[in-house]
Amino acid sequence: MAKATARHILVASEAKCNELKAAIEGGADFAQVAKDNSTCPSSRDGGSLGSFGPGQMVKEFDTVVFSAPINVVQGPVKTQFGFHLLEVTSRQD
Repeated sequence: MAKATARHILVASEAKCNELKAAIEGGADFAQVAKDNSTCPSSRDGGSLGSFGPGQMVKEFDTVVFSAPINVVQGPVKTQFGFHLLEVTSRQD
């Protein structure tokens, strides 16, 4: 069964999400940006969501996590929780 590990940053607006993505692409540390900005409890772990399989996260998340390239920041991804930046750190298909 497929498994992935990923980390994310959750914010309320698409504009904030784009601003943080630009900062990370400019060299800011993903984990530190998550700690400073994410509204998800995972922020204290640098946004780490650990390991999970298909169907364990919301559909929009799953689609990105199980198709995006590894170690490339994706987003903004809109879910019912807000706007996410996602980074898949590993995946086994």
